[in-house]
Amino acid sequence: LASSKGRFYNFTKRLATSYFFGSHRMKKVLVTGANGQLGKCIKDSALNFPNLDMFFVSKKELDIEDSMSVELYFRNNNFDYCINAAAYTNVEKAESDSENAFKTNAEGVKNLAIQCKKNKVVLMQVSTDYVFDGEKQSSYTEEDFTNPINVYGASKLKGEEYVQEICDRYFIFRTSWLYSQYGHNFLNTILKYSKEGKPLTITTEQKGTPTNANDLAEAMLEIIETESNRYGIYHYSNKGAATWFDFAKTILYNTGYLDKTKLAKTDHYSTFAARPKNSVLNLNKFFKTFNKETVEWNSSLTSLLINNNL
Repeated sequence: LASSKGRFYNFTKRLATSYFFGSHRMKKVLVTGANGQLGKCIKDSALNFPNLDMFFVSKKELDIEDSMSVELYFRNNNFDYCINAAAYTNVEKAESDSENAFKTNAEGVKNLAIQCKKNKVVLMQVSTDYVFDGEKQSSYTEEDFTNPINVYGASKLKGEEYVQEICDRYFIFRTSWLYSQYGHNFLNTILKYSKEGKPLTITTEQKGTPTNANDLAEAMLEIIETESNRYGIYHYSNKGAATWFDFAKTILYNTGYLDKTKLAKTDHYSTFAARPKNSVLNLNKFFKTFNKETVEWNSSLTSLLINNNL
């Protein structure tokens, strides 16, 4: 709830700024992947940024894999920023569908990067903790060696490389374990199964940070609003670390289903795609650069559940 009050205060502050400085040209922001969970969260957050002129497109309206369509779309508009929230996110399916994973997460990103460079647009690319192999004992920094152990991570890393090779002005945000009130994600899966009375066996083998996609959306729009030129790669997640079992238990506790659900832990859960055992991200660079701390993961989760009556 405190989070909601803070966002309302920031909204009224931005509204006043927009009113008094309305003559300043609004920044035009393109958001791809509008129908995905992050795209929807950005659309919600955009209501708190009245001085940004937002354009949301789904794959039907703009297929980033089609280089000609991307070129025409950028040519016919005058964007200042492009947030790429379009992605192939099915980690398991990617192992047997690598061609399509790379088409979206690498080649599609390359198409956007080329047009952003050509049209002087700042590109914001969302990447993943899965670019790391998980062998490091402590949290990963932006300078750590990348070594993805699954197709999804490899495809996202290739997208990162294209952005760095092509663009001068870009932000790459590596994030982890994204969830929200929208779409198919761990939070909504746990809620669905618990309401259906299904038993849950959740792994303790992997450690990372559940990240509220609404928080990431707001952070990106704040960076756009301030017109920061501190370009580069940044790690962004909520604070703290958890296993998938910890995440599930906290969801059930906060929704009153913990005592009603048969919840068990396992130190091994068979999956088609290999997963990094540790993918906790070090957030120091983001904190120091933008003077903004993220919220503890369990606190952000609780706020989301309350605010959305989940």
